[in-house]
Amino acid sequence: ITQECLALAEWLGPSPSAIDLGAGLGVSDRWVRAAFRKVYGVSASAFFRARAMDGAHRELRAATPSSASVTEVATRWGFWHLGRFSATYRSYFGELPSRTLARVD
Repeated sequence: ITQECLALAEWLGPSPSAIDLGAGLGVSDRWVRAAFRKVYGVSASAFFRARAMDGAHRELRAATPSSASVTEVATRWGFWHLGRFSATYRSYFGELPSRTLARVD
């Protein structure tokens, strides 16, 4: 189920819900949640949130302030509440997304 969910997520967007995944696969959202807990040890939402955070982090590290903005990157990865995105990003990576974007590696 989790592999099919990953494939389906390519069509649904970076942070699909267990309900949407279940509906797309013809199974209950309970099956989706149970499968993610069994295989990855976290909920489907936590799995996809972490995956989206990693994608946003990679994109911010590769970009420059003149080529991208934090808002563009965050919304592209499915984060619509920018304050919540910044707080979650900081808890994951130890710095604000604007700091990552401004850094020159």
